[in-house]
Amino acid sequence: MMKTTVRLLYMLVFLAAGTFSYAQEINVTGKVTSGTDNSVLPGASVLIKGTTTGVPTDAEGNYAIKVPSPQSVLVFSMIGMTAQEIAVGTQTVINVVLQEDAKALNEVVIVGYGSQNKLDVTGSIAQIKGAEISKQPSMNAVSGLQGKVAGVQINNSGKPGEAPQIRIRGVGTAYGSANPLYVVDGVWFDDISFLNSGDIESMNILKDASSQSIYGVRAANGVVLITTKKGKSGKAVVDYNGFVGYQKVTNQIKMANANEYATMVNELSNINGKPNVLDPAQFGEGTDWYHQILRNALLTNHQLSISGGGEKSTYSFSLGYLNQDGIVEKNNFKRYTARMQNDFQVLKSLKVGYTATGSFSKSKDEAGGIFRQLYAAGPVVPVYYADGTYGDPTDYNLGDGNNFNPQVTIDFFNQNTKKTLLTGNVYAELSLFKGLTFKTSLGGRYGQDETRSYVPQYTATFKQRNTTSFLEFVRPQTRYWIFENTLTYTKDFGQHSITALLGQSAQRDQSYKVTANALNVPFSSEGDLYLALGSAAGRNVTDEGDLGTYASYFGRVNYSFGDRYLLNASLRADGSSKFYQGGNAWGYFPSVGAGWVISNEAFMKGQSTFDNLKIRGSWGKIGNASVPSNLSTLTVATGGNLAAIFGGQLNTGASINTIIPPTTFWERGVGTDFGVEASFLKSRLSVELDYYIKKTERAIFDIPVLTSIGTASGRIVGNQANFENKGFEFALNWRDDIGKDLSYSIGFNGGINDNTVLSVSSGANPIYDGGVGLTSGALATRTRVGDPIGSFYGYVVDGIFQNEEEIKNSAQPNAKPGDFKYRDISGTNGTPDGAISGLDRQVIGNPNPKFSYGINTSWNYKNIDLMLDFQGVAKVDIYNANMGWRYGNENFTKDFYDNRWHGEGTSNTYPSANIGGGQNYLPNSFFVQSGSYFRVRNAQLGYTFPQAVNDKLKIRKLRLYANAQNPLNFFKYKGLSPEVRANENKPTQAGIDANVYPLSATYNFGINVTF
Repeated sequence: MMKTTVRLLYMLVFLAAGTFSYAQEINVTGKVTSGTDNSVLPGASVLIKGTTTGVPTDAEGNYAIKVPSPQSVLVFSMIGMTAQEIAVGTQTVINVVLQEDAKALNEVVIVGYGSQNKLDVTGSIAQIKGAEISKQPSMNAVSGLQGKVAGVQINNSGKPGEAPQIRIRGVGTAYGSANPLYVVDGVWFDDISFLNSGDIESMNILKDASSQSIYGVRAANGVVLITTKKGKSGKAVVDYNGFVGYQKVTNQIKMANANEYATMVNELSNINGKPNVLDPAQFGEGTDWYHQILRNALLTNHQLSISGGGEKSTYSFSLGYLNQDGIVEKNNFKRYTARMQNDFQVLKSLKVGYTATGSFSKSKDEAGGIFRQLYAAGPVVPVYYADGTYGDPTDYNLGDGNNFNPQVTIDFFNQNTKKTLLTGNVYAELSLFKGLTFKTSLGGRYGQDETRSYVPQYTATFKQRNTTSFLEFVRPQTRYWIFENTLTYTKDFGQHSITALLGQSAQRDQSYKVTANALNVPFSSEGDLYLALGSAAGRNVTDEGDLGTYASYFGRVNYSFGDRYLLNASLRADGSSKFYQGGNAWGYFPSVGAGWVISNEAFMKGQSTFDNLKIRGSWGKIGNASVPSNLSTLTVATGGNLAAIFGGQLNTGASINTIIPPTTFWERGVGTDFGVEASFLKSRLSVELDYYIKKTERAIFDIPVLTSIGTASGRIVGNQANFENKGFEFALNWRDDIGKDLSYSIGFNGGINDNTVLSVSSGANPIYDGGVGLTSGALATRTRVGDPIGSFYGYVVDGIFQNEEEIKNSAQPNAKPGDFKYRDISGTNGTPDGAISGLDRQVIGNPNPKFSYGINTSWNYKNIDLMLDFQGVAKVDIYNANMGWRYGNENFTKDFYDNRWHGEGTSNTYPSANIGGGQNYLPNSFFVQSGSYFRVRNAQLGYTFPQAVNDKLKIRKLRLYANAQNPLNFFKYKGLSPEVRANENKPTQAGIDANVYPLSATYNFGINVTF
């Protein structure tokens, strides 16, 4: 009986304690708003003081949290706002208004393997919010950075699905990939074309060597850290963003019409001592081939996302669809994306999560060389004859230089490309004890592409015909994984604050490509295109691949004293299989940075000029592994052309492919940066200035060698040169409110960069390149000590020969009236010698922009918002290879027709119609034109419906907008666009305009809806 009574008493006490504990727990709800404009603050933190328990506010600023007792204190905070602490007491509803913290630098930036308050950063890092990027109708998220970040140059392409070329503080490497490293949620990429702009939370650009060096082996061209969106605790939020519009060619080149063309064809024939070819009187306007083949291209984009979560887990899921027609007839690109993300608070000290992304794209490709054809095709040739057959240039006796009908090229070109990419990352984060966190992550990507080309058997014109059908498949594959572990310790003691990081990384990157083709494959539908249906004798299969493995160890220490004195130091050691030969597998990349927050000094307390003032400096080394593997491995080629007969027997021969250096060393970058950051007038005005020196040591180049040596490539690849980028950057931003209803911001950024080659292993022998679009093997660029990489190199034009008398008294006795008059600069003894030779060539242009700038503005009046962005470059040159790319009777521009030499005294600037003959085709200053431009990059007008309307529609937010991208472009260049990408992404071939897919203006209407 006694035992039973005791048990009952224990049960009563337990129940009473449980009831008391339950009674003490309080449900608190409320809303957090901004004291600046009374707007709600989604994502604000509501934390129970002294614990790690907390929740964020939802999209409407609401929160709900359980607190253990009335004595609990809630801490309300948000970046850029002054935190508030409120005791709960008996309150069940607590609404909080957070005020802007004028003294705080109002952003947290992502750095390598972590994050820092902007105040504590000692390097040069720029952050762009995903909302700024997704507002633009850019098909690639990188394009959205154009004009928004000082020192970042972006060259876009009008080709659907093609990634832009990005240069951070100039050219970082001259061989292999010049793209920066993209780190998306911990996984490394060379390109982010697979990523939907709407999935991006922020992009952080690491610009100086100090911030980049933690990524050592892959940081030579800069680093872009991308954080994708995550779910937040609260009710599910459904977002839909979509737009529809069209693209239109801007600054269309006006070509000579049929009458004008016939006149110039006759002039050219007469110059060469031949009779007239055409009768201009028989032709009028003729065919405008640009208008025949190019079109206004439809563009649609849709994205749907769902996010939310509870106290222990959050989720985010999105789907995206992009359908972009190219401005070239039949060209089209479609992309489908899906993304899933989850975070789980498994234990108080353990958090796990994953991100998975899938992307599939397919395209109907444009015919190779189509823009060359549109420029060169004769306007006297009709698209079709009256009987429906194709117009044939042969019927007009024009020769083979432009013996093509571009419509035939389009109609019989059949090439599709499919790309599949799956990528993912899983992580676990364990808090071992206060201040010490261990994180492990495993990420990877799987890529499978296929390009299918088919050329049918057809007869269209005399020259454009094919007697044997041809089918080819090219299937590249990529397999990549990265495994990383980091240990982070954070400790504050007194005025001292320290964060230490130790890490280890392992990577494996493998690529493999198979190319297979066959002849005589019949075609009745896409489903019937199989190699097995072709002739057995005509089948061919080749393959190639690459494998790189990496092992890395890294560490970093951040130290702060009194929020005034900052110190950052890091070291990374990378081992790579690409540099295994000769014991050079390992590279070591140290860095150090320091900062002084002057505004936090005691002697600054009484002043009212600066809200913040900081100076900083940094130094670091970075590496480049984006080069082909095993450069120092000798390879040989075999084949029928290398066979030999000895003693009546056929023997297979072999030849070396390349001349190799005895060993290849790491290509290293060494960078120094000095910066000033300041804010004034209650942080309405902010200024950031940087001066940098960025050297690339032991740069890998490919130098041409004599073909008589017998190698397959005719080049030797190795550590051949040192070069330097040196410059200045600035960013000014002003934000303010005018009254209650109007707010605005204006930002201006710019950069000055000078690229100089410091040394070349070939000594006085320069590195020549840039032959694309040039005839007779001419090369338009030269890389030499003291000049920029890939400088345009050729003859200086001093006018046009007017008559035979001028020619007799010149250094060009074989010239004709109407030819270029080249300047006699140097002979064998270094002085003019009365003859024009290769010694008279000079640097005639620079394809590397000296100035780049952007102006970004936003205006908000009540429910109306307006965004105006401007962007441009200056002091940059373009080599217009289209003008001199001639083998016969190619067409001319209207500008050339109006200004050409066609008799004595008619022109002293433009040559005759014989621009492709004699020595006129040689690289010279006439073909070099200014590539400077200024454009309205983006203009967007939007309207957000009032909350009363949203409540009636039972939605959270509704916004409509109209947008124009690149609607106005101002430049003097005589091509379609001065934004010309480097051929093969090589700096030594930059700025040459030959068959470039031009940019276009985009006009679209969109809608943003939140449910």
